[in-house]
Amino acid sequence: MSEHLRTALELAASQIPVLPLRAGKVPFGNCPACADNACGGRPNMKNSGPCACPGPCHAWAAATTDPDVISSVIWQRAWARASAVAYHPGGAGLTVVDLDNVDAITWARANLPATQTVPTTRGEHWIYLGTMGSSNAMRPGVDIKSTMAYARWRGPGTGTITALPDIVRALVVKEPVVVRPAQQALIVPAPAGGGACRHRTPTYLDRGIAMAEQRITDARSGVHVTVYRTFLAVLSVHGRCGCLTETHIGRLFTAAQAKGETARHCADAWTNARTQLGL
Repeated sequence: MSEHLRTALELAASQIPVLPLRAGKVPFGNCPACADNACGGRPNMKNSGPCACPGPCHAWAAATTDPDVISSVIWQRAWARASAVAYHPGGAGLTVVDLDNVDAITWARANLPATQTVPTTRGEHWIYLGTMGSSNAMRPGVDIKSTMAYARWRGPGTGTITALPDIVRALVVKEPVVVRPAQQALIVPAPAGGGACRHRTPTYLDRGIAMAEQRITDARSGVHVTVYRTFLAVLSVHGRCGCLTETHIGRLFTAAQAKGETARHCADAWTNARTQLGL
């Protein structure tokens, strides 16, 4: 039994769906019968029908926990050629925050709750309990891998896995379209409550606001959405503890307006973010 097959069976026994990867961390391609999606896809692929193909030729959708499939003759041939084992995070009820570089890791340590961490070739995987939609490049060096995606298995890592936080979900949320009210005077929204942050230090808050300002300043495109997502991220961490002051909010608004956003859009984006989080 190959090392990859042994690892795959161990993961499957823990209800983690697995599949083999070829060199370059890519899945095995379609077999001739499934080329050009002639088979109709796999049962768990979006908008697809059943597929009778017994091989691992449908990327993440081929991932399985069935030991008979994993150790079948056709899969063993794949394992013999495989360079790594992959798994479907969403199928295991997990979300992987893939951090590709040092800057991304620094951002995660300043903004995300600690959880199970796995080192990768260039960075780290932060693994949370819960599922969401997958998406690439949600911010520089940060990808989300959960449903309809696969991640390379790199070992169990360290730390205790924690629940998927709102700030990660906020990374893939698009700003809703709202009907704006009639023209009215604009002011910086007053924070709800005041005082020191109950779960982080003042230094943590100041660093978070500074990073949020920088995220807006660094936006090269999609500034409108970047501003909303940044507001959403800040509120998801500090919106309920009452530590945000008018000064903090004003700094965010100033950064957004320096990128060409209007005062009205800043106010609307802040209100929309609060509504999204139920604040």
